[in-house]
Amino acid sequence: MSGHSKWSSIKHQKGAADAKRGKLFTKLTREIILAVRENGSSPETNYHLRLAIQKAKDNNMPSDNVGRAIKRGEGTLDGVTLSELVLEGYGPGGAAIVVEALTDNRNRTVQEVRSTFSRSGGNLGESGSVTWLFGQKGLVTIETGNEDIDELSLQAIDAGAEDVIPQSSYVEIYTKPEELEAVRKALEQNNITVYSAELARIPKTTVQLDEHAATQVLKLLDKLEELDDTRSVCSNVDFPDEVLDKYKAQE
Repeated sequence: MSGHSKWSSIKHQKGAADAKRGKLFTKLTREIILAVRENGSSPETNYHLRLAIQKAKDNNMPSDNVGRAIKRGEGTLDGVTLSELVLEGYGPGGAAIVVEALTDNRNRTVQEVRSTFSRSGGNLGESGSVTWLFGQKGLVTIETGNEDIDELSLQAIDAGAEDVIPQSSYVEIYTKPEELEAVRKALEQNNITVYSAELARIPKTTVQLDEHAATQVLKLLDKLEELDDTRSVCSNVDFPDEVLDKYKAQE
């Protein structure tokens, strides 16, 4: 499962750049609007809204923006009609890729995603062609810093985590989807700072590509991520650290 956050860590670092913050807030706003419209505006009873609000807070989205998004979801402010869309395909080297989108125009989004795949040496697939390669998990990411990894792992397991995977500068904690909130709260109650917590599609098995193909997949993932309607992107590639380091150096 460790292939997921190696690329995600780069994505999060890039998402923190001021030039991209406006686009990020737009995507977070859409998630809140959709959550409200599907299950109501009370975070206490709406699990998906709680996750969306927490994700917005993790990315330093102002509380006023969150409040406006909730009102738009309620219909008290003008809003657009959004729908969820899952698109799947193959990248260079046969990498399996899944794109989740929130869109007010399905045809436009499908065309943009198809074009992005094509220009990057991949192709959009049929529904169900690669989603079976992924399972949904809760994923909590913690930057290690001065944390004792062994102690952190024990606390995570005690809180209900299924697996803990240390990386070079952070730790991935995997949970059942319904246990995500409980594990996060338990860690924070132990004064552990959570970098992010999200529901994520995690590859059941990963593939390794040569350096050229892996770099091409990274470029494709970034291009897909940057599309206005994209909510999340995942692949089944386990990127070697040296490839990621070279890729980061090019940014």
